[in-house]
Amino acid sequence: MQHRTVFEVMTHSVVTLTPATPFKEIVRLFNDNDVTAAPVVDHERVPLGVVSEADLLRTTAELPDLEGRWVGVRLLSPEPGSRGSETAEELMTSPAVTARPEWNLVETARTMHEKGVKRLPVTDETGRLVGIVSRSDLLRPFLRSDAAIREEIERDVFGATLRLVSGMIDTTVRDGVVTLTGRVDERSSIPVIERLCRSVDGVVALHQSIDFAYDNIALDVEPPR
Repeated sequence: MQHRTVFEVMTHSVVTLTPATPFKEIVRLFNDNDVTAAPVVDHERVPLGVVSEADLLRTTAELPDLEGRWVGVRLLSPEPGSRGSETAEELMTSPAVTARPEWNLVETARTMHEKGVKRLPVTDETGRLVGIVSRSDLLRPFLRSDAAIREEIERDVFGATLRLVSGMIDTTVRDGVVTLTGRVDERSSIPVIERLCRSVDGVVALHQSIDFAYDNIALDVEPPR
């Protein structure tokens, strides 16, 4: 089986900022390119950090009202009247958490969750930016058709990997939910079948009612020959 990688789902043409990009230019770039964040890179395209809409809003939330009164929680500036964040370098969240093009989507999603970020700049082996991957990109495999998922399970899981006799397991897929029915020789093969089918890109959930001829898990013996 071939699982999708970050390289296959990432955005290859990335809107980038330099450390000196001013606040209003960042807002314009976000608006013109319909993006909500952009990596800040140095002259060699090595990511230094990321500026998001949240970073921009955090700065504007600190501004005083029309009568000069500071309201709400002041998040950045230590003293009233101090200079606000004007450039990408002052606004960005750093260091940048990055991904590699060869990462699988599960690994990438886990990193996003652990780091609490919505997107990851993607860097090559030299550390240079080659793309960016977002949470919506990771959901793209779930757009696969039920027919494509079923075909991959039958061809790659049952055929190429497990080499099961054709017709042993019946597979139905509806809205990404896989249902398996049939009969196998050994009970121990059922968890393997489940694990491999669940790992197919686009599978939302799996249900199975597979019967077995020999309970080699309970008996811990080889089936008779």
